[in-house]
Amino acid sequence: MPAFKPDMSLCEVLTKFGDNDRCRAYLESLRWPDKVTCPKCLSEKISHIRDRHQYDCDSCRYQFSVTAGTIFHDSHLPLTKWFATVYLMCESRKGVSANQIKRMMGISYKTAWYLCHRIRAAMKAVNCEPLSGTVEMDETYIGGKVHGTRSWHKRHSNKEVVIGIRQRGGELRFFHAEDAKSGTLAKYVKENLSGDVDVVVTDELPAYHKALGELDARHQTVCHSAGEYVRGDIYTNTVESAFSLLKRGIIGSWHKISAKHLPAYLDEMSFRFNNRKNEFLFRDTLLKMIESGNVEYKELTSESSAA
Repeated sequence: MPAFKPDMSLCEVLTKFGDNDRCRAYLESLRWPDKVTCPKCLSEKISHIRDRHQYDCDSCRYQFSVTAGTIFHDSHLPLTKWFATVYLMCESRKGVSANQIKRMMGISYKTAWYLCHRIRAAMKAVNCEPLSGTVEMDETYIGGKVHGTRSWHKRHSNKEVVIGIRQRGGELRFFHAEDAKSGTLAKYVKENLSGDVDVVVTDELPAYHKALGELDARHQTVCHSAGEYVRGDIYTNTVESAFSLLKRGIIGSWHKISAKHLPAYLDEMSFRFNNRKNEFLFRDTLLKMIESGNVEYKELTSESSAA
C-alpha cells in the first residue's frame, strides 16, 4: 500500500495511486485499519478471493469487496479516475465543473456529472454541533435577475435564497432556503445556534429580530443601507467573504446550477471551506466516501434535469 503524506500534489497522487490495485489497497487500509470485517454480520472470519478482488465471509457466506455499500458501489469507472477527481474537487477552491472533469478524465459528461454528485453526497455534513461564540448570519440570492422592472422584489423573483451562518474561528454552514422570512430563519437558528452563543451579528433585515427569539438580547446589526459595514467587532464580513467565494464558483466554474441540486453544491463549498487548513483533506474525503451509501443516478435525475 502506498504511504500517505499530507499536502500531496496532483502529480504525487497520480504516482502513488497510479493503478487500481494501489487505489483498492489504500481504500482497504482506510475501511479496515485493523482487520477485514464482514459488512453484513461483522464477522472477522474472512477468506480472500484474490482473482475477483473480493472477500468471502466464512460465517454468513456473504461475498463483498472494499467498495461494497459505499459511494463507489457498482461503479465501472476505474478507481484511478475516482481518486484524481476527488483530489481536483478538494483542491479547487471555487469548485470544478463536470465539463472540466469530462475533459480531464476522458469520460462522458453524464459519467462526470454523476461522479461529481456522488462525491458531493459524501461531503454533506451530518450531526453538526451547535455554533457558539460570535456567530454571523446573512442571506444572499443566487440566480439571474428579471429585467424591465424597478421593483427589487420583482427583479429577484426568480432567485434562490441561500442562508449563511459562520462562527468566527469556526465552521461555515450554507442552506438553500425557501425565503428569508422570520419563520424560515428561526428554523436555521434553532438547528444551528447554541443557546449560550455570545453574540449574533446580522444585517438590518427586520426578520432576524423575531427569528432569533431569546437570542435577540445578544443580537447586533450593521446597517448596510446606511453605508455601515464595520462597527468595532460588529460586522458580517467573514460570512460575506464565503458568499463571495460561492458566487465566484458559480460564475467561474459551474456557470449554472439548478434549484434542485443547489444544496449539493452548497455542501461541497462549505465542506471544502471548513477543511481549507486540513492537510489530510484528500484522505478524509475518501473516508467519508467509504462511510456513505451509494447514490443512484435515477435518484439524482428523478424530478428535473441536472445542472
